[in-house]
Amino acid sequence: MIARLALLVLMALQPQAVSLAPALYTDPVTHDADDPAIWINRKNARESRIVGTDKDQEGALYVFDIKGKVRQIVKGLNRPNNVDVEQNSIIGGLTRDIAVATERGAQRLRIFAIDAEGQLTDVSGQTKLFDGEAGDRAAAMGVALYKRPKDGAVFAIVSRKSGPADGYLYQYRLTPEPNNKIGLVKARAFGKFIGGNEIEAIAVDDAQGIVYYSDEGYGVHRYRADPDAPNASQPLGVFAATGFEGDHEGIGIYATGPRTGYIVVSDQRKGESWYWVWRRDGDFTTPHKIVKGADDTDGLDCASASLGAAFPRGLVVAMNSKGKNFAVYDAARFFSLK
Repeated sequence: MIARLALLVLMALQPQAVSLAPALYTDPVTHDADDPAIWINRKNARESRIVGTDKDQEGALYVFDIKGKVRQIVKGLNRPNNVDVEQNSIIGGLTRDIAVATERGAQRLRIFAIDAEGQLTDVSGQTKLFDGEAGDRAAAMGVALYKRPKDGAVFAIVSRKSGPADGYLYQYRLTPEPNNKIGLVKARAFGKFIGGNEIEAIAVDDAQGIVYYSDEGYGVHRYRADPDAPNASQPLGVFAATGFEGDHEGIGIYATGPRTGYIVVSDQRKGESWYWVWRRDGDFTTPHKIVKGADDTDGLDCASASLGAAFPRGLVVAMNSKGKNFAVYDAARFFSLK
């Protein structure tokens, strides 16, 4: 009875979901849009880019400008699932912006250098994943990059189609290889799995050193992102365990300061997904806002940098299944910023 009353109180405190039209949609991909990542052009923010996966055996990475137009297509990827971007990455003494995608069909990561114009060049070295595993336990799904503040080390945290109740995620340090290629060294396996589906979406808050991942049928887990931190494999908590109708999917972090901002989690629903928004410095008990958005959303990403008159407070990008594209939202409207 007490538990039921507590649940009713939480439901009463929950904000009403509000519909929000995107500012624009990107051009469609050929097969199946899945996950976006945002690259900020530091010299000309209006020329920033959105990198998105086209998930198919004959898949690709698409690079869009912030008007949604295709600027580059990198073909030849075997079922790329998720993608993430890390800027000012120092690996082997070379500073580069990088985009990293899971290539599920090849059981590896694909790593790309991003030049000053936002163009991708493949710099993948030895990037095989989940060594010693097979089948769905070696099928890479989600990826998030983490740059450790104390030394600049860059890590990729990778999820898979199937895994054990503990140690579902693998974390790899990105390492230099000959000819300016980038490879991987395993740092650890970690992460509990409780739900009845899978773990795909991952996001890392570099400044706070926290990794978030969606246990699709259960909630969002929090762990320390630094594999060398004390008690790094001990969970920090779970949130978003109630109220979701669909799978827990994409996670985006919208930072407005070292600790302030918002965390967005996609509630994957046919026709109109819900995006649950929590305060980044909050206790995750009650969401700040719920936004109704694109169709059947899987991946999403956020950026708080000013990107010109169209997106003065940044943007939110979410996969839109029906259109095989990505919905782009004005962050000021999405988060009700003043």
